Amino acid sequence: MSKLKILFLCTGNSCRSQMAEGWARFLKGESIDACSAGIETHGLNPNAVKVMAEAGVDISAHKSRNVREFKGVEFDYVVTVCGHANENCPFFPGKAKIVHVGFEDPPKLAESCKTEEKKLDCYRRVRDEIRAFVDALPGSLAQ
Repeated sequence: MSKLKILFLCTGNSCRSQMAEGWARFLKGESIDACSAGIETHGLNPNAVKVMAEAGVDISAHKSRNVREFKGVEFDYVVTVCGHANENCPFFPGKAKIVHVGFEDPPKLAESCKTEEKKLDCYRRVRDEIRAFVDALPGSLAQ
C-alpha cells in the first residue's frame, strides 16, 4: 500500500506547518509521506524546535521551504494550517484535495506573555492541538 502524500502549508513555514510535518513523520511515518512549506519562507522558529524536542520530536534539521519548491509534485492532500495560507493557497494540479485546519499562531499568542515559560506554553498548546489532529490522520482529513 502506498503512503498518503501530504503537504502542510502555512504562511512562512516556520512554526505550525513544521510542527505538523514533524508529528506526521514521527507518528504516521509508515503511512504518510509528509512535507511542509510556506507561501513565504520565514526561517525555522526556535521555540517551535524547542517545544517539539520536549515532546521527543526533533525538527531542528528542517528547513523553511517555499511552496514553489514543490511545483510538479503530486500530493493527495494539501492541509492549510493557518488562515492566510488557506486564503492564498496556490493551485495544485492533479488530484490534491485542499483541506483547511486552522491553528492559532503561537508567536502571536506569545506576544502578550510576560515570561519565557508563559510564551512557551502558547507553543506547547498549539503543538498538542496539532499532534491530536495528526494522530487522527487520515480520518481527520474527511470533510
